Amino acid sequence: MRAATGPALALLAGLALLAGCSNPSVITLNDGREIQTLDHPEYDDEAGFYEFEGIDGKPGRVNKDQVRTVQEL
Repeated sequence: MRAATGPALALLAGLALLAGCSNPSVITLNDGREIQTLDHPEYDDEAGFYEFEGIDGKPGRVNKDQVRTVQEL
C-alpha cells in the first residue's frame, strides 16, 4: 500500500502545477461586450491583434483598437 502513495502524490502534484498555469481572463470591448478566455490573451504587435482561446476551445482574435481592458479572473 505504501508503494502506491508515491506515484499518487506525484500525479497530484503534477495536476496542481498544471492547474496553476491557466489564467482565465475577460476581454472587455469598447462597446461593452465581454469575451471570456481560457488563458491570458497574447498580443501580436505586428498584426495589432489580441489572440486567445475562447471558453469553447476555439481560437479567436480581436483588434487592439476594439479592446478597452484585459483582466484576469
